[in-house]
Formats: sequence, C-alpha cells, structure tokens
Amino acid sequence: MTRIAIIGAGIIGAAIAYELSLLDGLNITLIDDKFPASGSTGAALGVLMGIISHKTQGRGWKLRQTSLQRYETLIPELESLTGNPIPVNRQGILMLRFQDDSREGWESLVKLRESQGYLLEIWDKNSLLQRCPQIQNKRIIGAIYSPQDRQINPTILTQSLVTAAAKNGVNCQFGIKVQKIIPTALNNGQYYQLQTTQETLTVDWLIIAAGLGSTPLITPLKPIVKIQPVLGQALQIKLNHPLGKADFQPVITGEDVHIVPSKNDEYWLGATVEFPDQMGEVVPELELLEQVKQQAIAFCPMLREGTVIKTWFGKRPRPDGEPAPIIKELPDYPQILLATGHYRNGVLLAPATALMIREQIKNN
Repeated sequence: MTRIAIIGAGIIGAAIAYELSLLDGLNITLIDDKFPASGSTGAALGVLMGIISHKTQGRGWKLRQTSLQRYETLIPELESLTGNPIPVNRQGILMLRFQDDSREGWESLVKLRESQGYLLEIWDKNSLLQRCPQIQNKRIIGAIYSPQDRQINPTILTQSLVTAAAKNGVNCQFGIKVQKIIPTALNNGQYYQLQTTQETLTVDWLIIAAGLGSTPLITPLKPIVKIQPVLGQALQIKLNHPLGKADFQPVITGEDVHIVPSKNDEYWLGATVEFPDQMGEVVPELELLEQVKQQAIAFCPMLREGTVIKTWFGKRPRPDGEPAPIIKELPDYPQILLATGHYRNGVLLAPATALMIREQIKNN
C-alpha cells in the first residue's frame, strides 16, 4: 500500500485526511503535536466569502468555486458518516456598502455570478433597513446580499473530518511531535522517514499542512518557503434578544469587521489583523480589539446593550514572498507536498486544497 503521512490536524490537514480516506490502497497517518483544530483553525470565524468575493478568475476564484461546490456535498456526507450535526449558517452574507463604494463594480460582479449560477443582490438603503433594521449608520448606503455564501463552525467541522477519516481507516496520532524529516533515495524511488516523539515512520508521500508549524519542519530541508504569523482577535457578545429579525440572521460584514450570529442570541465580532514586529513577534493589542467592537457597534448600535462573554486570539499563517495559499510540491523533494499558508481563508479553501492534494497523489 502507498504510505502517506499528513502533518497538521487543523482544517486543512483534516480535510486532506478525509478526502484521501475515500481512495483505495492508501495507508494514511494523520499527526499533530496537539489536537485537532488547536492552532489557526480554532481562531477562525468560519465566514466563507466565496461568491461575494471579487475574485473572478484564475487560481483565486477556482479554489473558491471548487470549495463552495464541495461544501454542499461534504457537510451532509460528514453528518451521515459521524452522526454529529455541523452548525452551518445558511442565511448568507450581507456586505455593507459605503458612500465611496462603486455600484458599477458590483453590477458587473452580479452579472458574472449569474452566468456562473450564483445569486448576488444589490440592496439600496431602504431595502437594507426593511430587512435588517438593526443596521443604523449614516455612512451606509446599502448592501450586497449573497444568499449562497455560508458560515460554519471551524472546530466542529474539523473534528467531524477527523472522526470521519478515522472511521475510514486513517491512523490518527495526536500529542505526537515530528522531530525530523529524513529523505532516503533508493533505486526504485524516494521515501521519507519521520522521526517522532513516539516512533520512526516510513512513508512514500508526506503532506505538510501544519500552518505556522510548517516552517520549522521544512527549514532543515533548505527550501525557500517563509510563513509569518498574523494575529487576529475577536470577542463574543451576549444579547437578550436577536439583532434585527429573529428569522433572518446572516453574517454582516463591513470594512473588514464581521458580525457573526451564534446560538442563544450570541454574536462574534472580529477580527483584527495584527502583523509581527521587526523581531517577528506579534502580541495581541487590546485597543485594536476595542476598535473592532466599536466599529461593529457603529454598524449595529444594539450591540452596545450586549455583555462580552468571551474573547480569543490566534495566529494565522501568511506566506511571505508568494501568494496564499501554498499548495505545491516542495522543491527538490519529490512527493513532499505543502498545503499551508492559507492566511485568512483556511476554512473557505480547505475542501479545494484537499481535492488538489488528492488528485496529485491519485494521478501520480
């Protein structure tokens, strides 16, 4: 059997493990030094901005389109296999428009998406206030509504992917750290040995999907791949009632601030984008989180009545010197595949990434 190891059990590694588990003839091991969704995935709001994105062609759109299509089958597939529901907000994404926002650009995108089989709606201010009376801001002139975009719980999704992969025969090893990757060439090809804190594992294919942990793994192999941390913070607010109409609770986004409905009249507000300093360190700045909160309140003043019940922060992997994400074979190392550096789109692009990796292995 073809032996495969996947390092990293965030949303990317878990999705790859599951998609590969659907193929015959593979012996798959999923490894993480902590537990599923313990890194960047656990610090994500799960807003899937695909159709409403201005990506319209090339790799950026193709990845989004593939993921959107796969999500429609993946969620019921996982729920059936695991018996566990996966929370998905199917009420769409509402992007606020401001006075300097060109309508012509949106009209072109609406036509393009219609030709691709997707729906986008341009709302004027009256339509917006009628459907979302919670939005009260003089700067807002309307909104773009994308009913087919989604929001999903990244942690529960990742756990379901891991559970389903394990049911399909994937060997899941958590709390195990990979200490060294040793390439070994034989007459009949290349294979790799992984020295871990528990054993030495021999594999034919190695997939590195460890986010920020990818860099220390591949640095000894001397490739030119750099990934830097970009920190994000968010907070959760509890209200005594829903924002706006109880039967219409889309994700609301404006000026890079998301208002994400949760259960029990709770809402996530986020997220900041905080880059490392000259020493490469990135530390949460509370004043930036407060700015996000105040901006969300400026859009929906009713949020001021809420109580902050939780805050979190997490680091996202952003490639330095090349576009996100990195999905490619490691230079000079056949059958080591990188699937990392998704920055702020890991949850959105996980299905497409997994399918790309699966096809590369399947067709090799």
